[in-house]
Amino acid sequence: MSANSIDEAERLTWHREPASEPLDDNDEALRLVRQMIRSGERGPLVDLLKRWDPVDVMQMLVRLRLKQARKLFQWLPANPSIKVIAELRPEFRAVLMEESTLEQFRDILAGLDPEDATEMLNDFPDDMAEALAQRLPDVEDIASRQSYADDSAGRIMARKFVALPAALTIDEAVSQIRADADRIRKVFTVYVLDDSGRLVGTVELGKLLLAREGATLGDIMNRDFIAVSADTDQEEVLRLARKRDMRTVPVIDGDGHLIGRVTPKQLTRIASEEATEDMLLMSGVSSEAKADDTVLRIVRGRLPWLLAGLIGASIAASVVGSFEDQLAKAAILAAFIPVTMSMAGNAGLQASAVAVQGLATGTLWSGEIGYRLFKEFLAALFNGAVAGCILAGLTMLASLIIPIADPVHLALATSLSLLCVTTIAAMVGATIPIVLDKLGIDPAMATGVFITSSNDVLGVLVFFLMATAFYLG
Repeated sequence: MSANSIDEAERLTWHREPASEPLDDNDEALRLVRQMIRSGERGPLVDLLKRWDPVDVMQMLVRLRLKQARKLFQWLPANPSIKVIAELRPEFRAVLMEESTLEQFRDILAGLDPEDATEMLNDFPDDMAEALAQRLPDVEDIASRQSYADDSAGRIMARKFVALPAALTIDEAVSQIRADADRIRKVFTVYVLDDSGRLVGTVELGKLLLAREGATLGDIMNRDFIAVSADTDQEEVLRLARKRDMRTVPVIDGDGHLIGRVTPKQLTRIASEEATEDMLLMSGVSSEAKADDTVLRIVRGRLPWLLAGLIGASIAASVVGSFEDQLAKAAILAAFIPVTMSMAGNAGLQASAVAVQGLATGTLWSGEIGYRLFKEFLAALFNGAVAGCILAGLTMLASLIIPIADPVHLALATSLSLLCVTTIAAMVGATIPIVLDKLGIDPAMATGVFITSSNDVLGVLVFFLMATAFYLG
C-alpha cells in the first residue's frame, strides 16, 4: 500500500446517512474501501473499520457489491461483527451468509443470548440454520425454541424475566430485583407466582416502587392480566398487547406456569413484519418476497397474482363483449368503461384497506361490524352521488363541444351507474376482509388483485345494465 493510500485510509470517514437516501459525501469512502478490498489490504481496512460506529459499517456494507460485502465481512473479527450484524436488517444478514462465512457466524452466534441467536437463525435457510444451531453452546435451549412453529410466541419469547412469589414484601421484591439486575437487563413488569409456580398476577415496576410499606406483591398485583400460550400466533400476541396497552406479554405452558415473555422489542418487530407482509399482499406480491430474490423466485411469487388478475380482466372483457350490440348502437359508451372500472377499483381498495387495518389492530370489534358496514354504505353512497353528479355535469358540458346523441339520458345513465358501482364496490371491499378473517384467512389477501378484479367485473356489468335501461332503452 502506497504512502498516499495510507494517508487516504487514515482520513477515511463515513457520514451517517438518513433513512431516505444515501449521501454523495460517502462516495469517496466507498471508492477507497472497494480499492482496498480488491488489493487485499485486510489489516489496514479492518483496523480502520474497528474505529467506526457499527451503524456506519452496516450502512457502508449494504452499499458495496454483494461479493465485496461478503469478502469484507469475512475479514472482520467477531467484534465488531456482532454489533454490525445486530444493526443489519434480517434480509441483509441472510444475503451476506454463504458457506465460507458459516464458521464466522458460529462465533458470532455463540456470543449472543439464546433468544437473540434464535431470532437470527430464523433468517437463515433451514439447512444452514440447523447446521449452525448444532454447533452452539446453548444448543438445547435453541433447539427448544425452534421446536415451536414459525411466527409463534414460543419462537420469539425471551426466557429472562422477573417472577417472584406473591407472599414477598415490597422491600424483599426490590432487593431480589437488584440482586438479579445484571442477568435481567431491563425490567418493565414483575410477574407474580403462587405456591405452585403458576402465574397469578402482574405488577408494573412503577407501581412496585410507589407501593406502601409492608405490602406484599399479592396485595398490589393486577389479577386481570392477559397471558398467551407458546403456540399463539405472533400477530394475535401483538393484537392483544395493543388492545390491553401491554408493554410485555407473558407466555405460559398448559399448566399455567410462566415460561417466557414477549418483549417490547419483539412486539415492535412483529408490528413491522406484519405491516410489511400486509403491504406485499395488498400489492399482489407474495409475502415471502425479498429485494435480493432471483429471477425465478420473483416469477414464482408474482406470476400467480398476475394470472389471477388476468382471469378477472378476461371476465370483465367477456362482460363487455356480451354488450356488443349496445356498443354498436352507441360507441360513446366505450369512453365511460375506464371511468367505471377505475372508480370501482379505487372504492373497493379504500374500503378494504380500512377493514384490514381495523382487523390487524383489533379496533374492529365483532359487535361493531354491522355499524361499520352501515357507515361504509352511507359514505359510499355519498361519494358515489358526488362523483355521479360531477360526471353528469362533464357529460353535459362535453355535449356542447362534441355531438352526443341524447346527452341528458347518457348523463343520467352514467351518473346512476357511478353511484351504484361505487356503493357496491365499497361494500364488497369492506365485507370480504371480514369474511376471510372469520374463515381464518389473512384478510390482506382480499385486497389488490382480487377485489380490484371482482369490482371491475361488477362495475362493467352495472354500467351496461344502466346504459341499456336509461340510455338505449
